[in-house]
Amino acid sequence: MKVAIGTDMEGHVPNTVVDALRKMGHEPTLFGAFNSSSAPWPKVAIEVAQAVANGNFESGILFCWTGTGISLAANKVKGIRAALCNDAETAAGARKWNDANVLAMSLRSTSEQVAKEILEAWFSTQPSDDPEDQVCLEYLERIENERFK
Repeated sequence: MKVAIGTDMEGHVPNTVVDALRKMGHEPTLFGAFNSSSAPWPKVAIEVAQAVANGNFESGILFCWTGTGISLAANKVKGIRAALCNDAETAAGARKWNDANVLAMSLRSTSEQVAKEILEAWFSTQPSDDPEDQVCLEYLERIENERFK
């Protein structure tokens, strides 16, 4: 799977995630501080989110200090459902019930081991086909389409 991954600052966790993605057989493409010394979190988030929304990547992964800002910014892009996840169970739920397509993590609070567990849950969980879950996603899509007229 092609994965867009971005961070606003260098760190061990993003590098660990890139290595783990490659070991899992994914193809990560790097954005933000992986390639530049100047990587404001909104810019990194929008670049990754647009790359996913445009269909160039199947999934995105983002990092900032808390993970909050980068997830908020990514969610400004039509078609993006970014989820801030701090554990594997939350990541699995975000994929299952929310069909999240961008994973956000905190540089401050995510250890390398927990990041690997989050990745495993994220990539091994499929979106739910439960009608109730589908109705919720359809509602979000309607609201999003109204907002971006």
